[in-house]
Amino acid sequence: MRCPFCHHPDSRVIDSREVEDGQTIRRRRSCPECARRFTTVEEAILAVVKRSGVTEPFSRNKVVDGVRRACQGRPVDEDLLAVLAQQVEDSIRAVGAAEVPSQEIGLAILGPLRDLDEVAYLRFASVYRAFSSADDFMAEIESLRTDHPRQINGPPESGFDAADTGPPGAADAHDSGPPTERDPVSVG
Repeated sequence: MRCPFCHHPDSRVIDSREVEDGQTIRRRRSCPECARRFTTVEEAILAVVKRSGVTEPFSRNKVVDGVRRACQGRPVDEDLLAVLAQQVEDSIRAVGAAEVPSQEIGLAILGPLRDLDEVAYLRFASVYRAFSSADDFMAEIESLRTDHPRQINGPPESGFDAADTGPPGAADAHDSGPPTERDPVSVG
């Protein structure tokens, strides 16, 4: 490593430490020529190979932007998008390859997005998997129903949940039984 002060072509490593769960290495160096010390940070670059063959560095911001478009109009918090992007990066880095096809990144997005918001998942999957008909949507919806029956199908027919003791909204914190003289019931 070239010294940033005297531009000597070599330096000696004094100390090395892992940062960000081992994703980055911070090295303290000393120049043998001018004896000054400096710090370098080394990070393994994750490269994305696009369909066109062009290679570019992985960007969490690009993941967030793509997912944000799928979530447009949906009640999804920006913090959750950042968490999703981190999950995607972690799963891609876990593969251990220096270059990853963009197709793999899309696949890595689908799982966490499915858990985050099913409508956004369908939007993203329809573009990513190039749905060509309503049958493609129906097959994906059926897959969602199989994996998450309660979320897609809604509440059971009766409107009661096993944990409920009455119809929804029947038990408020201040209700302790039938109305009393102090707790009048309004009719009408």
